[in-house]
Amino acid sequence: MELDSSAIDEPYKFLKIVPNSDGSVTRFEQFPRLPPTPELTSESGPEKQLALSKDITLNSENKTFIRLYRPIDNTRKLPVIIDFHAGGFVILSATSSPFHETWTRASAFAPALVITVEYRLAPESRLPAPYDDAMEAIMWVRDQAREIGGCDPWMKELADYSNVHIMGTSAGGNIVYHAGLRVLDADISPLQIKGLIFNQPFFSGVERTESEENLSRNPVLPLSVIDLLWNLSLPPGCDRDHEYCNPLNGGNNAKMEKLPRCLVRGFELDPLVDRIKEFAKMLDAHGVKVVAKIEAGGCHGAEIIDQGKLQELFLQIKDFVYSS
Repeated sequence: MELDSSAIDEPYKFLKIVPNSDGSVTRFEQFPRLPPTPELTSESGPEKQLALSKDITLNSENKTFIRLYRPIDNTRKLPVIIDFHAGGFVILSATSSPFHETWTRASAFAPALVITVEYRLAPESRLPAPYDDAMEAIMWVRDQAREIGGCDPWMKELADYSNVHIMGTSAGGNIVYHAGLRVLDADISPLQIKGLIFNQPFFSGVERTESEENLSRNPVLPLSVIDLLWNLSLPPGCDRDHEYCNPLNGGNNAKMEKLPRCLVRGFELDPLVDRIKEFAKMLDAHGVKVVAKIEAGGCHGAEIIDQGKLQELFLQIKDFVYSS
């Protein structure tokens, strides 16, 4: 990822977006978008192509879809991971090259069936639109299990609906929390959601934390960018203590104690780290079984730029999913 440290005080420039007079933004992609690979290519055999992938429409009106990944040459039932990508609710795509490459590898490594969700972005579709899209994706998986409206052949062949995990990185981690609470009130049988994976979840609040102040000008996720992302994604007129942004503000949600076990990941050099630690403590205080992995060093999105951190992510996902 190319970062322009000179743009720390120019968050629009930093994010490579331009505001428009109608309230939308024009985005200049930070990463290329990659197409799916639904079958083996002529250029590579199974030894090079780790997984297959294909896109499936989720909601044509909202222009949302899912990208489904499956390992090559696998015949046994596999856990299902439903994933939500990073990007502060404003930028990036499920098809952005780092995410496509990560899940191509992780699907084979775990192994698992992976579903990544192309949800609507702000400011054109502010919160809670991504939470609504998340629920649609979860219900799509439920309908696959019930074989409603036809069943995707990959899902029919490989999906273990008794071992479903919901995962998200950064803004995607925020989506996981709110979708995880919503799904407690939904009829999702026969799905069994065994765990939630929060990879550097994106939360904030009006009062600054120590890590936000100390790392306010870090070149990966400066505070000016955090503020802009929330200004663009929260409902108009809401501040950063809104429930979508700050789960610790009145976080005594009675449903929280019913959440499944959670993996919470973070890095000490991420300005979000104090909020991530408090989030893990909040879950634990409500009786949720929490596995917290707060690692020394590392920055927000470290796995995109550090192959060692990416491998750690793979190993932790595999251990958490298969220990269910």
